[in-house]
Amino acid sequence: MRAMSTNPPNLRPDLAPAARISDAPRAGQPTIGMVSLGCPKALVDSERILTRLRAEGYGISPDYAGADAVIVNTCGFLDSAKAESLEAIGEALVENGKVIVTGCLGAEPDYIREHHPRILAVTGPHQYEQVLDAVHSAVPPDPNPFVDLLPASGVKLTPRHYSYLKISEGCNHKCKFCIIPDMRGKLASRPAHAVLREAEKLVDSGVRELLVISQDTSAYGLDRKYDVNPWKDREVRSHITDLARELGQMDAWVRLHYVYPYPHVRELIPLMADAGCNLLPYLDIPFQHAHPDVLKRMARPAAAAKTLDEIAAWREICPDITLRSTFIVGYPGETEAEFQTLLDWMDEARLDRVGCFKYENVDGARSNDLPDHVPEAVKQERWERFMEKAQAISEAKLAAKVGQTIEVIVDEVDDEAAICRTKADAPEIDGNLFIDEGFKGLKPGDIVAVEVDEAGEYDLWGRLSADRQ
Repeated sequence: MRAMSTNPPNLRPDLAPAARISDAPRAGQPTIGMVSLGCPKALVDSERILTRLRAEGYGISPDYAGADAVIVNTCGFLDSAKAESLEAIGEALVENGKVIVTGCLGAEPDYIREHHPRILAVTGPHQYEQVLDAVHSAVPPDPNPFVDLLPASGVKLTPRHYSYLKISEGCNHKCKFCIIPDMRGKLASRPAHAVLREAEKLVDSGVRELLVISQDTSAYGLDRKYDVNPWKDREVRSHITDLARELGQMDAWVRLHYVYPYPHVRELIPLMADAGCNLLPYLDIPFQHAHPDVLKRMARPAAAAKTLDEIAAWREICPDITLRSTFIVGYPGETEAEFQTLLDWMDEARLDRVGCFKYENVDGARSNDLPDHVPEAVKQERWERFMEKAQAISEAKLAAKVGQTIEVIVDEVDDEAAICRTKADAPEIDGNLFIDEGFKGLKPGDIVAVEVDEAGEYDLWGRLSADRQ
């Protein structure tokens, strides 16, 4: 078997791709480094901060040594993520010395200063002005208006051919295991015309894939009462269906993440099945569990049986749809019978892409106070059984693609292969398709037709089709 994916199945499914910084600061330019941790939503925050700094004449450094100060954008989703954030802050202090902390963990400034009293400033999530004020205090700007030109699309930390498109902040759910609403607040949607304008600029700058993100994509516009926005020669509601329809008319793949299975999600499926729409047949839905009692203890909608009916209906309309989800095993009170229900549900749902967390207490989460916490050894054993089930389903689904001709987008080309993704694969969290013959003329961002000739547990291999685009 050829080399397997760079994306192992135990990768935390909430993580964004590693930030890529390719700027070369001019001589004498005040320069800021950025460490971006956590999810794609945090990566977008980092891009916005760096775009503002670039507009003020700062350079962006890819390493500590070349930076006059370092911003660490932290994650506070799990206790393990908090530990990772504290470690990154400590490393930045050792390597650079001037450190500004922002992001989700920044909502707990006393906790951070208790561990790292030498930091210059702490700000919470999406507090862009406070971050800029802290940078100004640490490193005064020195702009050169004739040299410091800002790219039309702003500073991007992803490869040039794909970009995250954040459509809202915050969340109205009150899941007992999650403190994101406490850190990022209630749902706050961007106006539809603002999202579409940003998307259009990204596509005009060469982006070939837009990854739509938020805390709850299905709820987009609810806080705005689905207000109507003028867009070109028509009016568009701030509603995920209208937004997806408009995005799907742009010359780029459109991939939806963090979609809760509300009833109106079924309105998206015909768009995915429409050959004239670039909305990918891909839904990333955080089901979390399948047993109604566990879902009730999580304070999530307990409708696992109806969910199976919804999945069947989606597949009837759009047979090629790819379903990705994340689950939690070892939630407080989870019995062996409840866990077995989850495994049985997986056998019926046959999801394409699956990630899994072992439950962790998070400071401030209401689930910490629930009775009957599951021992760590049992959590680990259940996680392994769950992933074994998910892997077997993935392997069978990928084996069925051998012999098919499918479209892929090229992410990277090295001496050995072109590393690509199918429409069923989001960057970093899903699988890859490798082309290891006749790939030399390919470049990142190309979308080509490939004949699949081999499948593994999470990845595919293929050769360029004779009718490549």
